[in-house]
Amino acid sequence: MSNAKPDPIPEGYGTVTPWIATRDTARLLDFLKAAFDAVELSRLEVDAGGEAGAVAIGHAEARIGTSIVMMFDSPFAVDTPALLRLYVADADSTFRRAAEAGATPVTEVTELAFGDKVGRVRDPLGNVWWIQERVAELSPEEMGARFADPAFGAAMEYVQTSLRDGLAKNA
Repeated sequence: MSNAKPDPIPEGYGTVTPWIATRDTARLLDFLKAAFDAVELSRLEVDAGGEAGAVAIGHAEARIGTSIVMMFDSPFAVDTPALLRLYVADADSTFRRAAEAGATPVTEVTELAFGDKVGRVRDPLGNVWWIQERVAELSPEEMGARFADPAFGAAMEYVQTSLRDGLAKNA
């Protein structure tokens, strides 16, 4: 055993790693693979109690792009949906693919004044994914002009309203 202090962040992880507590982690993993090309890294099944042979997922990890998402079957009585931002190379096709994989559209893909396209979907377990694509690198002056443009104002209003309405709906 070495006395050298290890890197405080394990290899492959970022400084922030989201946890998703869900009622059906196996289904969530299937969705992530189909919608976002996730790679399942680990799955620890534990005795779920109750009927003989019933198992729950006590811990699972999946890599989406350069990030790891951790998840588990929730023992909590209250649903705790996650809100996650996912940067992609093509927001439109990723949005369509997520819908085909069982997600419910919350916000159609919309270009915003700050240079990103954003669309939102609710996965089959109730988590909301911000699907974003950087489409423009803007100077402060260009961004200011866009924020003053009524079309971008309407786009932002739609994005905010659709999220409010989408979060108000049951998963």
